Amino acid sequence: MALVTLQRPEKRNALSISLRVELADAFERLSADGSVGCVVLTGAGTAFCAGMDVTQFGGDLANRRRLVETSTGAFRAVGRCPKPVVAAVNGPALAGGFALALICDIRVAAASATFGYPELPIGIPPSYAAARAALAPSTARDLCLTGRVIEAAEALRLGVATEVWPDEELRERALALAARIAGMPRDAQVETKRRILLDGERAFGTLFAEEERVFKEALLEGEPDSAA
Repeated sequence: MALVTLQRPEKRNALSISLRVELADAFERLSADGSVGCVVLTGAGTAFCAGMDVTQFGGDLANRRRLVETSTGAFRAVGRCPKPVVAAVNGPALAGGFALALICDIRVAAASATFGYPELPIGIPPSYAAARAALAPSTARDLCLTGRVIEAAEALRLGVATEVWPDEELRERALALAARIAGMPRDAQVETKRRILLDGERAFGTLFAEEERVFKEALLEGEPDSAA
C-alpha cells in the first residue's frame, strides 16, 4: 500500500506543471512496484485539489506544450494505474481536481469535501469523460451541464463518493480500506484491475481522446512548430 499526497496546500493543491510531473512520476513508479497492492491519493491541508493552476496558462509555445504534456501525463498515470486507487477526498475536489478524483477507482470523502466543475460558468468545458467513466449518465450530465458544486452528503447519494467520514477520521479510514484491498490475493486484484481498465478504455476511451485533442488544440492551435 502507498500514500500519495498532493503537496501544495497554500494553493489548495492546484495542479502546477511541477506538481503534475511529480504526480505522474509517483504513479509510474508505483505502477511498476510489485510490492504495492493499492494506492491512496489525497491532498495536503484542507483541500483535495482545486484543479489546474490557470496562472501558468498562456506564455510561449514551449510553455503551452509543457502544459499539454504534463496534463496528459499526470491524468494518464493515475487513470491507467494498474493498481487499485483510492481517492481520500479531504476537502474541495473542483474542476480538474474533480476529474482527478473521478478517475480513481474508489472515492472516500470527508464531511467537508465538495465536488464539481465550477469552471463551466467561465466558459471552460468540464471533463465529461471523467464524469461519465465514474457516474450514472444522468448524474454526469447534471454536474457537467450545470457546473454546480455538491457537498459530501449529496455526493454520497449520487454515487460520487462511496463513503463519507468526519474529517479527522478520513485518512485512517482510507488507509484501512486500501490495506484491505492490498491484502486481497494479488494476482486476482491485478486481473480485476486489468478488466476495469479494459472496460473503461472500450467504453470511454474515445471520449478521453477527444478531450485531450480539444485541450491540445485550445493551447497550441495556430502556432508554427518551429516556434518551440
